[in-house]
Amino acid sequence: MAFSTLPSQRIGDSSITAISDGHLTASLDILSGIDPTEALRMQEDAGTAEPSAIHINCYLVRNGGRTVLIDAGAGGIKQWGGHLIANLALAGVEPSDIDTVLLTHAHPDHVGGLMTASGEAAFPDAELVVHEQELAFWQDDGHLSHASERARGNFQIARRAFDGYRDRLRLFSGGEVCSGITAVPLPGHTAGHTGYRLASGDRSLLIWGDIVHFPQIQVPRPDVSIAFDQDASLAAETRTRLLDIISADKLLIAGMHLGEPGFARIVRARGSYRVAYEE
Repeated sequence: MAFSTLPSQRIGDSSITAISDGHLTASLDILSGIDPTEALRMQEDAGTAEPSAIHINCYLVRNGGRTVLIDAGAGGIKQWGGHLIANLALAGVEPSDIDTVLLTHAHPDHVGGLMTASGEAAFPDAELVVHEQELAFWQDDGHLSHASERARGNFQIARRAFDGYRDRLRLFSGGEVCSGITAVPLPGHTAGHTGYRLASGDRSLLIWGDIVHFPQIQVPRPDVSIAFDQDASLAAETRTRLLDIISADKLLIAGMHLGEPGFARIVRARGSYRVAYEE
């Protein structure tokens, strides 16, 4: 496959490429605010081949000799994803070429790919950059002690990833995190859930992390939350506010759980929102 076949956008001097890590599978029963039969109907009406599949995107940003990866996928953890390294190669990038990994947050399908199966750092020369509140949450033993059995495993995965990069871990609270990339707080999904904005002239892109998991459901129905949200009501509030802004501003977006086209706009029509993927 040639590099030109990977979904890419250009913002100023930066080229941004969507890199698929594959999929994870989650029952529609983990959605709240919607009946599972209605959720299934919406998926089928949208032509979704696998209604319970959630696509996993990562984003490669190249600018002025810098090679930045935003999120690292699941890396095969829980049999989720695992295609990131092979798909980076299609973009002409080896793991050692990555000098910075930015995290939107530290759920397993975003940090699982930071470590190899043998326990080594998958990106040996990369600095790992994460919001200070996100790191604090996953390192807090009090939060761990109150977590469900499923969530405890998530803590172990996050801590292993952070530990693997402890000598090159950089925290931020806001502002510009890399040249031309600015952090955007998007609270609710996790403690430090962060989007990243790139802008140049009249062109801008918001990489919005996990604002949605099932875009064909949660874009037209932003009130619908998922069990992965730490604060479901705040996540829904953030999603609703953001959809309004993005549709009004016709802003280009990228998201970790959009489809493989990777880039889209949010269109508002007849009082509802829908995803319009970029060609």
